[in-house]
Amino acid sequence: MYQAPIILFYEGSLNLLNSPMITIVGTRTMTNYGKKILEEFVPKIIDSGIAVVSGLAKGIDAYAHQLALEKQGTAIAVIGNGTNISYPAENQSIQKRIISDGLLLSEYFPKSRPKQYHFPARNRILAGLTSATLVVEAKERSGSLITAAYATQENRNVLAIPGDLNRNNSNGTNQLIADGAKAVLKIDDILNEIICY
Repeated sequence: MYQAPIILFYEGSLNLLNSPMITIVGTRTMTNYGKKILEEFVPKIIDSGIAVVSGLAKGIDAYAHQLALEKQGTAIAVIGNGTNISYPAENQSIQKRIISDGLLLSEYFPKSRPKQYHFPARNRILAGLTSATLVVEAKERSGSLITAAYATQENRNVLAIPGDLNRNNSNGTNQLIADGAKAVLKIDDILNEIICY
């Protein structure tokens, strides 16, 4: 990937990087629609033996990880601070479970506090790790769109969930589809885009 990190710190099992993987990202202000979409697709993704990669941010990211762990699937998180810091604090229990049962990655030294510019940089790793990035909900100016842009730059597949034209949280995903991202209507739309490196 372009501008690959010089070093990655980890906690958990590095062997999980050999799994087929998909990156799932979305808004921090998850709606019931986004929640239902994840509840429909994440269990099927896990049942197919695919690991869920996300940024452990509030909202879509954290809930995707939570569902993956509940299904005894693989959760891989890439965070924008040291691996021994939980941000946001409300995700501490999920982060501990990921360390125990999955894989936690960061390019930042232990004890590094989260900084605003860390998260756009983190997104390039989210996009680079997998063959496909799925954007579930995103506003017009969303960090999730940065991840999608990195995925496009890295010649990865970009998938998006279409949404209500009158909802702010669908503006970003609908625009991605208009720009050429694959609209996800059924589970096969996701599974057919997963490539094992």
